[in-house]
Amino acid sequence: MIPAVNFHLWEPCNMRCKFCFATFQDVKHSILPKGHLPKEQAIEVVLHLAEIGFEKITFAGGEPTLCPWLPNLIATAKQAGLTTMIVTNGSKLTDSFLQANQHHLDWIAVSIDSLNADTNIAIGRAISGKTPLQLDYYTSLVDRIKQHGYGLKINTVVSSKNCNEDMNHLIRHAKPKRWKLLQVLPMKGQNDLNIDNFKISDEQFQLFIDNHNGLRDITSIVPENNEQMTGSYAMVDPAGRFYDNTTGEHKYSKPILDIGARLAIQQMSYDFSKFVSRGGIYNWTTAD
Repeated sequence: MIPAVNFHLWEPCNMRCKFCFATFQDVKHSILPKGHLPKEQAIEVVLHLAEIGFEKITFAGGEPTLCPWLPNLIATAKQAGLTTMIVTNGSKLTDSFLQANQHHLDWIAVSIDSLNADTNIAIGRAISGKTPLQLDYYTSLVDRIKQHGYGLKINTVVSSKNCNEDMNHLIRHAKPKRWKLLQVLPMKGQNDLNIDNFKISDEQFQLFIDNHNGLRDITSIVPENNEQMTGSYAMVDPAGRFYDNTTGEHKYSKPILDIGARLAIQQMSYDFSKFVSRGGIYNWTTAD
């Protein structure tokens, strides 16, 4: 059984990342005008995923913290026995959020692509496309996440805009359990308009990794190039369908709530060996 799944909760994100490979505009313009399932149906999807044996669920976006019922989804998943994680840009991680969810949320993955304000504006990693988060905000944020007892993960998308950047200082301060490095991924129907300005070669991606190899004594560095990212994730879209990216675009199953998760997942292409080889299995039950 596939052990981990990503459930995307598409909300009108407060940042406008130009390379985003999960914009779901095709979903919004076709079957889901509101951008997401109603609360009760989203909870039911989580229960379906737990029922067929998933062990870990990651709520991603868009920006999942903009979903009003994210805490309900997290609590449902945790009570069903899953390890829980969110992937967030961090802008909405207030102390009240961190306190309210600490009994049900195990991991927080913060997307940090650059520590340079101009770079973050260029890639769209800025609130309303204009206000980037600064180094002092990120350092304070990771401190608060760890103080509340969450497992900390940092995700960085490496593109032409940040492939020469030095992030050693931040990672040495944050000491995340995992630092995932993602080569910016072209995806038809998701980021076609801007991706040519962000693509990098495998050699450029490897150079970014090499420039941060000294951090392996304090964190688990998990690099994923385009080949490793393709077909190695179990993913659910905002309409409650499994989808894969093996053909360079999103291919969707029938809705989980219509045919059940066990049948829907059989309509998805997935390579378990690639999931393992990219470091997908780790001791996620221990966030401390």
